[in-house]
Amino acid sequence: MSQYRSIHQVRQGRTPLQAHRDLDGLVEDELSREGFDGPTTLFYRHGDPQKFRTEGRFRNTTFHSTVLKTSDSASADGVPQRLFHNDDVSIWTSRRQESMPWLFRNVDGDEAWFVHEGSGTVESEYGALKFGVGDYVYIPKGATRRWVVEEPLNLFGIETYSGQPRFPHYSGMGRHAPFDPDLLRLPVLGEAVTEPGEYRVRVKYDGEYSDVVYQSHPFDVLGWKGDLYPFAFNIADWSVITSDSVHLPPSMHVFLTAPGVTMLNLLPRSAEKHPGAERAPFHHRNADYDEVSLIHGGSAFGLPLPPGLIDHSPQGIHHGWPQEVHDAVREAKDAYDRVEWEIIMIETRKPLRVDTSLDEVEKVHVQF
Repeated sequence: MSQYRSIHQVRQGRTPLQAHRDLDGLVEDELSREGFDGPTTLFYRHGDPQKFRTEGRFRNTTFHSTVLKTSDSASADGVPQRLFHNDDVSIWTSRRQESMPWLFRNVDGDEAWFVHEGSGTVESEYGALKFGVGDYVYIPKGATRRWVVEEPLNLFGIETYSGQPRFPHYSGMGRHAPFDPDLLRLPVLGEAVTEPGEYRVRVKYDGEYSDVVYQSHPFDVLGWKGDLYPFAFNIADWSVITSDSVHLPPSMHVFLTAPGVTMLNLLPRSAEKHPGAERAPFHHRNADYDEVSLIHGGSAFGLPLPPGLIDHSPQGIHHGWPQEVHDAVREAKDAYDRVEWEIIMIETRKPLRVDTSLDEVEKVHVQF
């Protein structure tokens, strides 16, 4: 995040005194650095900056996750499907229908998965960690685990190579907002597996898979202590930071962060109530971060959102909601006092490459 913030800003032409409020017919378009935390320009336009087409790699990629044919949806022996990647992170989906028939260890990176659909248990050296819809599941790099499926899974997650994901410092918020650390759910250590035999662990190393065969079970743990462990957290337990008078940017809702990547939630909250305050996400160009979002569900000002939709917006491209949606939200101001969206977002500092597996996936164009 930015270490310096200028107090002075230049203003020319017709502008409101407060950004995102009292636009009086102007179309607001924000160009931002450092994920809305650095230098910013707010342009006030006549036309809709969302009306454009692109040629070449610089474009949105949008598709429904339900159309993906992952190898772990076809076979219990399969693995998740990579969607996007750069040197810091890979973004994956898993559609596992059956429990893993083997143990697994990832020594390439840490993993954080969001459970869009399904339920089950992650069995690991740490114990058993149950999960369900709306949970984040974090698994440290190098930990041996096995996914046990109760209901078929649709997972969306990141694998970080740049460092361990951590909770950001919510400046001025105190220890217990936007969530109390006691809400993290930890694995429950059960009886150690002590039967003799050969136990095979599939290991992901440098993007390739190998096997390690142990003479004792990796889950023969009698006890453990430390500050590195898996956990689960449900988005229903997140306390959303809100403002009645101005629309807050996505960077206010970060859950996990590692060098070059953040994972965040846009969750149900009270809508802005101040007269003249904009409620819809403003047109913007995030000049430093690619954005990938999963729509988990919900609605926004009466507009149902398509569950399972995944969208990638490269840094510097216009995104947000079309101007006609902004106009409709203003006109319906008295009809809705909440926004009920559930959106999981990932922001990356380095440009993302679209995995070749998506070449044949049907892309969609969606305007909310």
